[in-house]
Amino acid sequence: MDGMRERRETESATPCCDPEFERAFDIIEPDELVSPLVFSSPHSGRIYPARFLAATPLDSATLRRSEDAYVDDLFASASSMGAPLLRARFPRAYLDLNREPYELDPKLFAGALPSFANTRSLRVAAGLGTIPRVVADAREIYKSRLTLEEGLQRIDSLYKPYHAALRGLMECAASRFDHAVLIDCHSMPSTGARDPLMSARGDKRRIDFVIGDRYGASASSGLVDIVEDHLRSRGYHVLRNRPYAGGFITEHYGKPVAGWHALQIEVSRGLYMDESTLQKNERFDAVARDLSQVMAAVARHDVLAEILGGDRRAAAE
Repeated sequence: MDGMRERRETESATPCCDPEFERAFDIIEPDELVSPLVFSSPHSGRIYPARFLAATPLDSATLRRSEDAYVDDLFASASSMGAPLLRARFPRAYLDLNREPYELDPKLFAGALPSFANTRSLRVAAGLGTIPRVVADAREIYKSRLTLEEGLQRIDSLYKPYHAALRGLMECAASRFDHAVLIDCHSMPSTGARDPLMSARGDKRRIDFVIGDRYGASASSGLVDIVEDHLRSRGYHVLRNRPYAGGFITEHYGKPVAGWHALQIEVSRGLYMDESTLQKNERFDAVARDLSQVMAAVARHDVLAEILGGDRRAAAE
């Protein structure tokens, strides 16, 4: 592949319980790191292990409704702008990387959970913990409860290596450029992509993109402005922080005062795929091209250095 190289690894000595995940993730790296951007696609994994499929009453199409299908492909141009792309190989229905490491659902596991588990979060209450109990339409994933050992093994062999790799990429960018910018790449169902405030006023326009920065806590406002302005200039309907402000990844890695910025980008699936057949549609290439151009504008180190450097100086004063 021109201008990129693909590194495949798990960075873990812990064997996974399913042989399909001997590799936990892929890192697609540029030939030369010239941008402080780091792209992460934690929910686009589409390998469903045979043992997992045997343990669920759901068909693959139902399971894939919680998948951010093809998001890694939408952002595949990352390497051409001198930035790495980290993508999970396992699906969100199997393990959710955008959660705390131990948001564990008591209804999912046989026996008592350890004291360090967070069993009371709103996400756990909805059945959407680190190891989900339900898919997006609230259908139960498993025929019977899991053992705690299996759950912890998934976390040790998949979750922890992915986050170790992500942190390593951010540290590398920050070391070279004095700041790092995480672009956390996601998709959202088009049926849910409506502005709740506008809908109450009778405005039924669909949302094309939602940019989440934890209401200004995880990234420079100037950085988010650039992304939003470039998307709007291409005719997209863009909102900030509603209905998605960013999850665990954005919150955990976004530390603007320390030079680490994180923003979540949600793309409406209806823009680039047929949500019933899970196939790319005729607009896929155009959406990917627009995203490539927007991210290329953001990726320029001189532009980011001026925005982010100014923010850090202001914060220190």
